[in-house]
Amino acid sequence: MSYQVLARKWRPKTFGQLVGQEHVVKALTNALTQQRLHHAYLFTGTRGVGKTTIARMPVSGRFKVYIIDEVHMLSRSAFNSMLKTLEEPPEHVKFILATTDPQKVPVTVLSRCLQFNLKQMTADSIVGHLADVLQQENIEFETGALEVLARAARGSMRDSLSLLDQAIAYGGGKVQRPQVATMLGVVDQDYLFNILDALAKQDGAAMMAEADRMQERALSFEEGLQELSVILHQIALRQTVPDALLETAQGYARIDALATTFTPDQVQLNYQICVNGRRDFGLAPDEYAGFTMTLMRMLAFAMSASETAPTLEATKPAPAKQSKPLTTVAPNAAPREADRPAPARNGSALASQASASEKFDGDWPTLVASLQAGGMAQMLAHHAELKNFAGNHFELLVPDEHRHLLDKRYQDKLKTALESKLSSPVRLSIAIGGVSGSSVAAITDRTEREKQAQAIASIEQDPFVRDLIENMDGKLIESSIKPVN
Repeated sequence: MSYQVLARKWRPKTFGQLVGQEHVVKALTNALTQQRLHHAYLFTGTRGVGKTTIARMPVSGRFKVYIIDEVHMLSRSAFNSMLKTLEEPPEHVKFILATTDPQKVPVTVLSRCLQFNLKQMTADSIVGHLADVLQQENIEFETGALEVLARAARGSMRDSLSLLDQAIAYGGGKVQRPQVATMLGVVDQDYLFNILDALAKQDGAAMMAEADRMQERALSFEEGLQELSVILHQIALRQTVPDALLETAQGYARIDALATTFTPDQVQLNYQICVNGRRDFGLAPDEYAGFTMTLMRMLAFAMSASETAPTLEATKPAPAKQSKPLTTVAPNAAPREADRPAPARNGSALASQASASEKFDGDWPTLVASLQAGGMAQMLAHHAELKNFAGNHFELLVPDEHRHLLDKRYQDKLKTALESKLSSPVRLSIAIGGVSGSSVAAITDRTEREKQAQAIASIEQDPFVRDLIENMDGKLIESSIKPVN
């Protein structure tokens, strides 16, 4: 007997068998029940989410149904030819159009279709469907393996079934997580858990050792950063919404342990470093450098934060000062020698107590640029705006999305950096509040956006580029344009 691949064998034949597109099924079922069918439908969505499956009806019946898959591939002349039929269709004719790129379909066609946007499948719905298929096929499987397949399918049910076919063959009739991870080149989470354990201990050598083990197995470092982001997200869930992470989740015990090891702001910071590391991955000299540099960035912030943590000596209460005994002095009596103020030996003591206002001209961004705060304290300075300054008192505002920077350790380190720069004691008050966009971070962001806009405009106005767009259907991908310093 010839073997039929799972993606074809288990393709839904009725609306009831369709997974994950309930909003479309409900609308079409109601239309069929009430006999209120539109003459043209447009199904959009990424590959493998059910566009063509929904479009397929018997070829015999009271309607003649034409299905045009990947309709965006039609030429302009073909669209123009079809437009007249769409405007005045015969009652027995129905059109079903499907596309992965609706932006390329002319608006004149879009306006004559009832459009349904099919969403990507969630990982949970894919895992559930794959488990159902394997149970009916009497094939042994591990749920962890299905979770790996679901992530690799990236929202496509068809792709997940194709990968499942491959996994069954690779695993000799079983679907187990180690074999699936090896087949897909997915990084085993043990490497990443070990890296986070080493990060908690600030053990850079152990972190690099895990990276070297990954390199020896030729594992994907970009995939490693993605999986590391997933783990950090799960740790954050465990910390903030404990019930959101099921105890049956892969690596639950280690996630639970790390959730008590790291503080919530450390998890958020490391997640952001991971995301930025993935964004900059293509700019790194090679994958190994991009991955390990991201790890070293995490380690640098961890070490910087620990340097500002209060020591045991600092937390001890200061000894109480002994009160000076009271003395009585007869009226008009000359002050005793001990009561006279000691004369200043030189003017340096007075000079060291000069007000910070004599050295700070109110230009907060310039002052921040010259500080040597480092780490999170420097980030606090970059995102803060100067609300008021009087005497030695700095009043700063930080936007709500950066409230995690208000840790007392970061404030103390920023205060120390200001006093070192101004050679004078300062007072520092920082609050959450509405900002006007005058922080160093906001100014830098505006400058970068202006540079990017100028670069895009320059490319758009280039005669050669205009010719490609207008005469050869070229498309300008703005994300690929980078301003030249």
